[in-house]
This record gives sequence, structure tokens and C-alpha cells, in this order.
Amino acid sequence: MPTLDQFGIILYTLRDHVKTRQDALATFDKIAAIGYRSVQVSGMSADLLSEQELRDALGERGLSIAATHESGDEILNETGKVIDRLQKLGVRYTAYPYPSGIDFSSDDSVDALIAGLDQAGKKLADAGLTLCYHNHHHEFQHSRGKAILRRIYDETDPKHLQAELDTFWVQRGGGSPAGWIRSVAGRLPVLHMKDYRLKPESLDADYAEIGNGNLDFVEIVAEAEKAGCQHFIVEQDTCPGDPFDSIAQSFDYIKTHLVS
Repeated sequence: MPTLDQFGIILYTLRDHVKTRQDALATFDKIAAIGYRSVQVSGMSADLLSEQELRDALGERGLSIAATHESGDEILNETGKVIDRLQKLGVRYTAYPYPSGIDFSSDDSVDALIAGLDQAGKKLADAGLTLCYHNHHHEFQHSRGKAILRRIYDETDPKHLQAELDTFWVQRGGGSPAGWIRSVAGRLPVLHMKDYRLKPESLDADYAEIGNGNLDFVEIVAEAEKAGCQHFIVEQDTCPGDPFDSIAQSFDYIKTHLVS
């Protein structure tokens, strides 16, 4: 089983609480007090704190940066800018966060995205960094006879593109989180842990604290560890109340059920 230090929280979940410098510092205090020891930088303006200020503020609270999300457009078209930011932050992993502007109904558009990811990933790899792909449910549409997410991994070099699977969105897309984890073994440095809860009044689904949904995280974490996952990142896109209460619930479940 992984250690507690491998579990982090993505700042996107707390995006409404990192809009000012003062709020961001208070948020870092709360994250550390809950017990998390790492964060994924996402959902916070890059202009709020310089890279060195962010490193220092987190480090003073015993927090490290596990990974980031950077602008998809910058990853593909201003890769050098992304490399410079990651080096200043002292972090190896980033992820292409969302396929904005990509027409998944067009095979040509999918082809261009895949080629762009491979090219950008090579530049990051040459700089000693790692580009990952963060999926949603869109990537379970089919293109050229297979799921787009399968094409993304099959048609890129693993040295250039790794996986940042999101458990909620795999489930929402009709896939098996554990099965997809096994399929990218050796290529999964970062996992997004997001639980999946059915809404009682409809057939739709909602985000949930880890352990409050229907995903089997004991199996998921075991498979991810076997696949070589290094960072297990808790994410909850929306919370029913105070998001700090939600991320504390997730952390308590992790402490009780998912670590040695």
C-alpha cells in the first residue's frame, strides 16, 4: 500500500479560496492542518504568487508540489514557457488539463491533438520533465475505430506522454477505472482520485468525497500502486458544502482504508 505522503489535493477543488494572496496562504494553512503533504497546482492564477513565492509558501507549511495543470494551449504552442514555469516550481509533472477547442467528432482534429501532445511531450522530456494527459468523459467517444483516449496513448511515445487518469471521468465514460489503470501500467505517475455518486432523484452522477461514492478505491489504489503511480491526487469538482470539510473527509478515509 502507498504511504500517506503520496496523497495530495488539487487546488482546483479549492479554486474559490485561492483568488487572493491572503486567501491562498490561509488555504495552504488549512490543507496542511488537515494532513495533506502535497498539492497539485491548478485553478489558481499564475500571477497570484511567483513560482518562488509559491514554492516558499508551500514549503513553509510542509507542503510540496506534486504536479501542475498548465494551459492546454500553452502546452501545445508555447511549450518553452511551460518548461520554464515547471523548472522554477521545481516540479517534474504537468498535465494537459482539458481538450478545449478540440472537435472530437473530427478524426482530423483528434489526429492533430495527438501529434501535438507527442511533440510537446518530447520537448518536456528533453528538459527532464513529464507531460501527462488528464481525461474527461469526452475521450471515450470513438475515433478511427477505438476510444479517443486509447488512441491518445497508443499513438504517442510513452517517453513523451504519460497518463493522469481521472477515476470519475473514466467511470462516467463507461470505462473501468481499475481496468484503465492496468492498461497504462508503467505510464501512470499521477492519478486523480474522484468518487462517483449517483443522484437519488435522477440517473445523473455527482462528485463525492472519497469513500462516499460507489468507486472501489481499495482496488483502484492497489492497481495504481502496481502500475507505478507516485502521486494520488484527491479532486472533487464541486462539494455539497464547505470544500475544506469535503477534503478532510476524503483524507480521513484515505488514512483509514488506503495506506499502510
